[in-house]
Amino acid sequence: MAEKTEKLFDQFPGVTYQEWRDKVVADLKGADFEKKLVWRTNEGFNVQPIYRAEDIAELKTTDSLPGEFPYVRGTRASNEWLTRQEILETETAKANAVALDVLNKGVNSLGFSIDDPSKENIAALLDGIDLAKVEINFNCCPRKAVELTTNLVAYIKEKGAADTFHGSIGYNPLKPALRHGRSIDTAAIVATAKELIAAAADVKGLKLLAVNSSMLSDAGAYIYQELGYALSWGTDWLTLLTEAGLSVDEVASRVKFNMGVSSNYFMELAKFRAARMLWAQIVEQYKPADADSAKMHVHAVTSRFNQTVYDAHVNLLRSQTETMSAALAGVDSITTTPFDTPYKTPDDFSERIARNQQFLLKEESHLDKVVDPAGGSYYVETLTVSIAAEAWKLFLATQADGGFFAMTSDGKIQEAVNASNAKRHTDVARRKEILLGTNQYPNINETAADKVAGDSCKCTCHCGEDGADEAKGLKATRAASDFEALRLATESATKRPKVFMLTIGNLAMRLARAQFSTNFFGCAGYEIIDNLGFNTVEEGIDAALAKEADVVVLCSSDDEYETLAPAAYKYLAGRAEFVVAGAPACTEQLKAEGINDFVHVRCNVLDTLRDFNARLLK
Repeated sequence: MAEKTEKLFDQFPGVTYQEWRDKVVADLKGADFEKKLVWRTNEGFNVQPIYRAEDIAELKTTDSLPGEFPYVRGTRASNEWLTRQEILETETAKANAVALDVLNKGVNSLGFSIDDPSKENIAALLDGIDLAKVEINFNCCPRKAVELTTNLVAYIKEKGAADTFHGSIGYNPLKPALRHGRSIDTAAIVATAKELIAAAADVKGLKLLAVNSSMLSDAGAYIYQELGYALSWGTDWLTLLTEAGLSVDEVASRVKFNMGVSSNYFMELAKFRAARMLWAQIVEQYKPADADSAKMHVHAVTSRFNQTVYDAHVNLLRSQTETMSAALAGVDSITTTPFDTPYKTPDDFSERIARNQQFLLKEESHLDKVVDPAGGSYYVETLTVSIAAEAWKLFLATQADGGFFAMTSDGKIQEAVNASNAKRHTDVARRKEILLGTNQYPNINETAADKVAGDSCKCTCHCGEDGADEAKGLKATRAASDFEALRLATESATKRPKVFMLTIGNLAMRLARAQFSTNFFGCAGYEIIDNLGFNTVEEGIDAALAKEADVVVLCSSDDEYETLAPAAYKYLAGRAEFVVAGAPACTEQLKAEGINDFVHVRCNVLDTLRDFNARLLK
């Protein structure tokens, strides 16, 4: 049988980029291509609506295979990431029981926070856990890291697991500075790090030097910031310790990156690919004897910054896409943050759901069966290079300013991230950044005051007690916190404000503006009274007052506002707040009539609702 060599696409003429663009421009019907379809990212580059093979033809990121330098496509020839669960129980026997229980439910990586690093306590905590099969990770006070390492290594050797153990001790001496603004003693950090590496010499699989850029991500850092600063943080470990006499292989093999992952799906996927590529090239400059030293070990933690108290189950959707980004990017392990973390200590249900989110991606979607599925994607490859370029600029600027340690000690890192935090809060306030259920499409009748038991993120190492300057610390306020404060204030008020939609005139416009205003005022938790429509503004005002409305929102068309708004405002006569839905051409004319409240897409939703809260809440 003759071999068939004919290709289907040979039957069709090729289509150029210009032909595609011309078609898009025609379909836009006069709208500007650049303004309508080109997205300017927070990372400082543009994203196009069309990518083609020629866009990646000159990129070097497509020249390697998974497991090959510079590891953009992954550090290994498989995608079997570890599912990690943080054990939140602090009492040793209970923590051990929880750990054994979740190991029987599919978890293969454990995270412990330990306050007593004695050998006896470690043995009790890890009793019954197979150290050859389960990754063990510890967080502890930096001052106790040497004792923990020494006793953990002794325990591992007693169990005969020195050659098979994999895990980490998160030595993060920058945490007090980042979180609380304390100064950094670099000499003491280097001395401790050398002790840690010496103590762990017989257990090669024990990572020691933490790069916890998830702290920056949770504080609102942009993607390029987290990556650029993480690279600088890791490079400072290399520089400081090689200058102190250690080899780059001794240092690089002990570094572990704990990175955040937000809901910007493709950008986060590209971030991890870019991170491996850049880190490999940084380590290469130190001339390692072992090529594996250039491999980046990455643990991904889904974001806390975008989690919400209201409509909290939407957190499941956010963390699912975040987990998927990290999984497809080929990270080594993932912690999926439980959905109820913003307002309480996660319970058995939320932790089970968090585990199952990863199991769905493995057992049902089989994402662990394909290595770097995004490789070769015109879009993702371009994003990878673009993010790498912006992160590299920040990395170079950080190094030129003394490096990550020095800039953290001076408060400059915190200042830069806090500026991003403030910008993102402003974007949320203006709905440029959407938090579904919080600043858009809220569940108006939901209450949350009775379920808020406090944030589950607790620091037990007392790192903020002495020498702290909280003004220089990261402001890790979640993006939703301002809107949540509004709604909680509404819940605690003696009377819940009522907002009445006075719908009149043009049917399409009044329905659209009533829906917009419902979402707008619903973000403060007000009671919304919608209507089918009225024949006159007087009829509408009378109905609003009969319902004891505190706010009357006129919903109609721009053309009709010129006559309807003054009539309604005069008839209402100050008996409730009066609002016009929209920004009509006659706005200045209406203001001259005494009408000052307008709600529209260019409003700062948060500031507007704060103003109404000040007027309405008793």
